[in-house]
Amino acid sequence: MNILILGSGGREHAFAWKLAQSPLCDTLFVAPGNAGTAQAATNLPISYNDFPAVAKAVRDEKIALLIVGPEEPLVKGIVDYLRQQPDLADLRIVGPNAQGAQLEGSKDFSKQFMQRHGIPTAASRTFTKDSLQEGLDYLQTHALPVVLKADGLAAGKGVIIAETVAEAQRTLKDMLTGHTFGDAGSKVVIEQFLRGIELSVFVLTDGVNYKILPEAKDYKRIGEEDTGPNTGGMGAVSPVVFANPSFLQKVEEKVVKPTLLGLQKDGIHYQGFIFVGLMKVNSEPFVIEYNTRMGDPETEVVLPRIQNDFVELMVATADGELDKIPIRISPQTAVTTVLVSGGYPGEYTTGKIISDLERLEDIMVFHGGTLNQDGQVLTNGGRVLAITAQANSLENAVRKSQEAARMVQFEGKQYRKDIGVDLIRYAD
Repeated sequence: MNILILGSGGREHAFAWKLAQSPLCDTLFVAPGNAGTAQAATNLPISYNDFPAVAKAVRDEKIALLIVGPEEPLVKGIVDYLRQQPDLADLRIVGPNAQGAQLEGSKDFSKQFMQRHGIPTAASRTFTKDSLQEGLDYLQTHALPVVLKADGLAAGKGVIIAETVAEAQRTLKDMLTGHTFGDAGSKVVIEQFLRGIELSVFVLTDGVNYKILPEAKDYKRIGEEDTGPNTGGMGAVSPVVFANPSFLQKVEEKVVKPTLLGLQKDGIHYQGFIFVGLMKVNSEPFVIEYNTRMGDPETEVVLPRIQNDFVELMVATADGELDKIPIRISPQTAVTTVLVSGGYPGEYTTGKIISDLERLEDIMVFHGGTLNQDGQVLTNGGRVLAITAQANSLENAVRKSQEAARMVQFEGKQYRKDIGVDLIRYAD
């Protein structure tokens, strides 16, 4: 069958790499893709937010299966748009409709959803510009630190942890009246700060049945030992040593099952990925947030551990037949180290030549911000490459990923040298 992936990052390259291994995949397309996806698929020069262009590509290329990578087109309703095209009624789509995507598109929506369905999460209240004074008064008595979240999509940067009342009040004013995050900050969720350790659990559902995919821990801050500003993600590890079977059983019973049942009760037919951002507080799971797609760079450690034919899994998801396929997971550890452009996550330059990729052995290189130009691979974004290694131990996977990260060269290259090191210490 012909398959189209929407997106242009490391997540989409990992999808393309995995799908291309299947004998069920005839021709694979990625829109718009990058230099890495071009190795496994045909890139189409169209924006994933240009819905008519996506529909035309589906028709022109006789696409039978569409996988939506990023959150933005999901929240904007690409699934609904395509479902409304009479000639595309048979198109298999992996990704929720706009209503389901509100789990990620609106923090207030997801908080109300969790409270309604008894899913453990931090206590919170939501405020708007009209209730700004009430929010400022509320912060006067709130325990510190306190978390403030822009309601809408803010490219992973809409969360502020305030250490003082003054900082919290200033942040709330800036978000609601200064438009720090644009329309995404028209509502702000003020939330209890949870002390614990973060991880992510990934669920694939066909609307009724589900499979729990390998869990992962990612590293958001630019600097070692989690210092400096937040990024889109500097690395990831799977499996997670502190997510033992009893804890993951609690996640399934207290979070996954109530989430899927809640979607059904609310009349939301959800087919696709649910990324559950969790905080392990003592031995209990609390949901920090939902994402309605796979994460990046978590995908780059999760997919290498899935041993199933990935096309089969995607088709079963779209056809409502996930119960017929047992999930098979590799016991190996996967570690990815992300190479980023100099200056990221602030201002950075692109167009730098990437060299020495051919020297890497027994390593998976997933391209994020790259492009092909005149036979050379150039940097074309903040997060450039995800260097993934697999090994029989966490220590060896960390070592292999780090050695490969050192080997690849481009001007201004930055990367964290401690991805997974905290988990080695934790295991000890």
